[in-house]
Amino acid sequence: MEARSINRYVGTSPRKMRLVIDLIRGRGVEEALSILHFSPKHAARTAEQVLRSAISNFQNKDEAGRVDTAYLFVKTAFVDGGPVAKRISPAPQGRAFRIRKRSNHITIIVAQRAQKKVAVKPSPAKAAPADSHKDSAPAKATATRGKKKATSAKKPSKKAK
Repeated sequence: MEARSINRYVGTSPRKMRLVIDLIRGRGVEEALSILHFSPKHAARTAEQVLRSAISNFQNKDEAGRVDTAYLFVKTAFVDGGPVAKRISPAPQGRAFRIRKRSNHITIIVAQRAQKKVAVKPSPAKAAPADSHKDSAPAKATATRGKKKATSAKKPSKKAK
């Protein structure tokens, strides 16, 4: 199950917002909230509000009630460009420069991770009998302990003639 939240017509440029949204994509919800909360970027405040809204949408959508946020993660997060307001700034010698005030739309989708089933495994000490470690020593290791490597005899040098 998943839930989403959309914030439209946000007054920052899409490029600046994408820098913030890229930090949280694919991360757990708790980690993403802490990243956004302590981020120095101004766009992080808006992104945090949208993420909190997506979390509450997920909890309202779930029939069982409140869901543990440890199992939630940011499945999808993207920023689309919104309308651009065009303004004119006076420039020298009677010219005018165009100012483009950009906006964006943020969409964050939150989903629940599959909870892993924990299987109880017997400990290795209880599974193996006590006498099994005596017979497990390799026979090859004991046979080669006393032997030395054979060395080749040195050939006489040619200068000795």
